[in-house]
Amino acid sequence: MKKFLIFLSMVVIVMTLVLGGCTPTAPAEVVTLKYNDQNPDVGWSAQHAAKPILREMEEATNGAIKFEEYFGQTLSKGVDAWEATKAGIADDSWCFHGYWPGMTPLADVISLPFMPFKSAEQASGIFWQLYEKYPSLAAEFKDNKILFVWTSTPYFIINAKKEIKTMEDLQGLKLRVTGGPPTKMMELLGATPIPLGMPDTYANIQKGVIDGMLIPWEAIYTFKQYEVVKYYTYVPTVTVYFSNAMNWDKWNKLPADVQQKIMGVGSLKGSTFYGKNMFDTIAVEARKVIKEQGYEMIEYTIPPDELKKWTEVAGEPLWEEWVKAMEAEGHTEARDILNTTLDLINTYNP
Repeated sequence: MKKFLIFLSMVVIVMTLVLGGCTPTAPAEVVTLKYNDQNPDVGWSAQHAAKPILREMEEATNGAIKFEEYFGQTLSKGVDAWEATKAGIADDSWCFHGYWPGMTPLADVISLPFMPFKSAEQASGIFWQLYEKYPSLAAEFKDNKILFVWTSTPYFIINAKKEIKTMEDLQGLKLRVTGGPPTKMMELLGATPIPLGMPDTYANIQKGVIDGMLIPWEAIYTFKQYEVVKYYTYVPTVTVYFSNAMNWDKWNKLPADVQQKIMGVGSLKGSTFYGKNMFDTIAVEARKVIKEQGYEMIEYTIPPDELKKWTEVAGEPLWEEWVKAMEAEGHTEARDILNTTLDLINTYNP
């Protein structure tokens, strides 16, 4: 009996060791990141750019991170996104830098009027390369961790008041523009620039507070300004820029391998993906929706000779003004940043 009990005890010990060794290790805790975005959940940007890249980041990290999504300004206003991220109200945010003129002046090279970018995909890739090449430019974004950057296609003009065919037609119009070079451009062209957040433009056009705005197709599709305007003037004015920014404390708490996998989705790859899928792919679909819904479109494309006038008045002079202003602030690399941008426009094809 005594031998049997000893044998039984040994069996129990062995089985405990075996079963204990076979017990799966508890999975590491998933890090939930609060994602903040001004655009509506059902909008083009969310469906074709934001959500796909968030899912790709989750998959790339094998589920180590998960995004809790707050679209439609439900976590912060778009104009507050940068500070909300810095303060930790949001962990990761869609940030439009046109809301914060003067914050990233070297990066404003992207927004200089009438820069001849071929597409948002190309301009976004150029922007990331500038971010990587020039430490002084990257330092302007230092308050948050930048995962990737992107740009729009060149904005054109929509308005509810009258058709625009010449520079003279702009006189007296109140047009929503973003801060920095776009504001100066519109002043030189003769219109009155009005700063507004994109979600506020529809109501302000409807009320007559503004006559129209500079805009890309993506915003027209998402925010439906086509319901309150009828004049479309196709002139490549300015390209605006954005970033995907993460709170530094949240970023620094992530394991190094997870950080590396996130940046494998972001960086140059994420920049060109976002530019292309938020802006380049939308034009055909937006025009189709407007026509199908029966809204009037009076369209006009500014011819090359007239475009040349606009560029000479409010384009190239602002390039030089920007260089001189940056050099006056001690940024001796400003001319090189501009020249690099122009060189990449001619040589870089993503």
